[in-house]
Order: sequence, then structure tokens, then C-alpha cells
Amino acid sequence: MVGAVDIGGTKIAVGVIDGAGKVLAKEVHATEVAGGFDAAMMRVAAMLEAARALADVRLSGIGIGCTGPIDPLSGEIGSVENLAEWRGCNPVKRLARHFGLTVAMENDADAAALGEWRWGAAQGKSHAICITVGTGIGGGIVINKALYRGVHGAHPEIGHHTIEASGPRCYCGAHGCWEVLASGPAIAARVLKEAPQDYPHRDRLSAHDVCELARQGDLLAQREIERAGNYLGVGIANLVTLYVPEVIALSGSVMNSADLFMPTIHAVVQSSCGLVPAASVQIVPAALGNDAPLIGAAAVWHHRFGKA
Repeated sequence: MVGAVDIGGTKIAVGVIDGAGKVLAKEVHATEVAGGFDAAMMRVAAMLEAARALADVRLSGIGIGCTGPIDPLSGEIGSVENLAEWRGCNPVKRLARHFGLTVAMENDADAAALGEWRWGAAQGKSHAICITVGTGIGGGIVINKALYRGVHGAHPEIGHHTIEASGPRCYCGAHGCWEVLASGPAIAARVLKEAPQDYPHRDRLSAHDVCELARQGDLLAQREIERAGNYLGVGIANLVTLYVPEVIALSGSVMNSADLFMPTIHAVVQSSCGLVPAASVQIVPAALGNDAPLIGAAAVWHHRFGKA
């Protein structure tokens, strides 16, 4: 039984996850960054205690998934926009000291990938990539049953490789990176930019709204779904060519409507990956659903300290 902590800029979720990846108990609270790191960790500890008591189990360890950048080896939070006041703070050491247990932390995208690899759509595979498409685009890579890390343990930013060099500039410094072209906000922004002033769906339009409008026959939305599907397909095709994984699992709020994008994604991959056995790469929706961040956090501990 593993305690799981998912730290985000707006909320923190905690839970108890069993050895099969099932959530036995969970609690959610606002992050309240301004209240300070110490207060937040006290709250996390109390939530974990409450979840453990509700599940009526003893914990073997604690896994953390945290919005990044973070240092997975030291356990420190880096320069995270939504957690700016917590830079240099160390939830791993704090929770390890409080509970007397081993604690491991990874970037939340890497945690999601480990969850899908251990218990979800990539279970039983040696090589897998999990991509999250929502407000941003992120992902984690598993190679030879191990989480891939870059220099100094760095997390590779899948969402910021360039798709269209003449595209809009992203905060990452690149023009036309994957996130700035294919994320949820990018999808909604293009529709609003092309829509006439009397377009009846202008108010707070989201990618979810665009998907629903496309299902209803809205031509502007349908054109955007095709365009976004092409951008998603190019990014996935690049990953197929570079890594040739056994499976690519797609998660995130945009991928809740994966059926709308999949035909275009598959077509782009089929036409773009002629030098690798792309037909053998499964491109599928992720399997863990809304509890994926917590399940992924538990998988972080298993990957670091548990048995294979």
C-alpha cells in the first residue's frame, strides 16, 4: 500500500493506492501556495493520515508527482511558475521525516507515464511514451522498463519540440512548438481568431467546446479538429520515428475527445514514418482516467523502491 501525492498549482490530491493500482481512499485540497510550504506539507501529512485511516492500511512508502520542473534525485522543487514561492523546498525530505518512510518524487508527466506503464495502457511493455494534451502538452518516456532521464536527471520536454518553425512564439523560446500549436488553449484560440464577430459561441470558448461543436456539425470547429489532429499527428509521428515505442498512450482533457483526432493522427503517422515499423506502434487512449495523477504518483514509489 503506497501513499500518493499529486502536487499541482491549484490543488493537491493525496490517496492510498494498492498493489494493483486501485485507489482505496483519496482527499483533495486547494494548494494555497501563498500560505507557505510548511503549512502545505502539514496539510498533506494530515490528508495522508486521514486517507490511510480510511483505507485501514499501513503504508510501505510515499510517491509524489509534482508539476515541474523538479529535481527527482534531490527531491527539490525547481522554478515552477505556479509554485514560485516554493522553489528549493523539498517535499521528499519533509514527508520522509514525518512518516519515517521512503519517499520518491517525479515530474507529474513522468509520473503519469509510469502509471500507464505499470497499470494502464502500456502495462507489460518495455518501451512506452505517455503524452498528456490539455492546457499544455507534456509526456514521459519509458525505455527498457526504465524512466528515461536526460543530463542531471532532467525531464525531456516533449511538448516543446518544434512542429512548425514559422508558427507563433512560445514562452519556452521556440516558434511553433507542439504545445503552442496543439494544446487546448491553442485550439480554442484559433477558432476565435477565425470566427466572425457574430459567431454565437465566442464566450469563454474552450477546446472541449470546440470538440462538442464539431460533433454537432459546426464547420469552423470541424476544420479546427482536422488542423489540430494534423499538428498532434506530426508530433506523434516525430516520437514514433525517434523512439519507435511499443505503445503511445494519450491522456489529458483534449484527449477526452480522442476519437475526433485519432483518424487524422493515424493518417499522419502512416504517411510520415516510412523508415520505422510504425504499424507496430500502438497509439491508444490512456487507461487510468481521472485518478491517473494519483496512480502515477504511487507508481513513482514502486519504480524507485519497489520490486519490478
